Amino acid sequence: MKRRMGVVVAGLVLLAVAALVSVFVVLPRFGTDTIDRSQPALLQSLRDLSQYHAAAGDFQVVLDIEHDVRFVPSALAGQRTLFVAAGTVNAYVEFGGLAEDALKVSQEAKTVELALPAAVLDKPNLVQERCYVFAQERGLVDRLASLVETQDQQPFYVAAEQKISDAARESGLVGRAEENTRKMLTGMFGALGYQVMFTGATSD
Repeated sequence: MKRRMGVVVAGLVLLAVAALVSVFVVLPRFGTDTIDRSQPALLQSLRDLSQYHAAAGDFQVVLDIEHDVRFVPSALAGQRTLFVAAGTVNAYVEFGGLAEDALKVSQEAKTVELALPAAVLDKPNLVQERCYVFAQERGLVDRLASLVETQDQQPFYVAAEQKISDAARESGLVGRAEENTRKMLTGMFGALGYQVMFTGATSD
């Protein structure tokens, strides 16, 4: 009796497995629909960029700095230094602080409206190998002092950074960075099938 019951149970299990297999085989013939209700991760993509360095400029400056001692001839005291400095300045757009409403996406119209932050200039990065004293004239007292102490060149580096910063602001580097950023974002969103429109204040 027990053996017969076991055979019956085994037969029922086999029938159930066969039925499931037939369902999975037959269902694809009716076709399936896939509905994707996922939201685009565009804003997260921008935050991942954090800073987009969109342009860089190479600059060189020759400093001509003279230190005079009042009422003392330059042959006795004082010095004049020609200091050559070179460096680069990066212009970037900061995406890390974008507000939630800075990016508006319309899935129906396939458009993106972005409040693009204005580009800013980074601190000049001086190239040490290209910064040096080109020529120097010293009075007698200064020449004697140089025998026992090394001249501090830090003021020349500080002055060079300021000169290069001023030149970068007048060079149009910020405007170029913003233009390059718009081109990059237009291409990125375009690859996703979206048309991008830019709003917000820029340097233009």
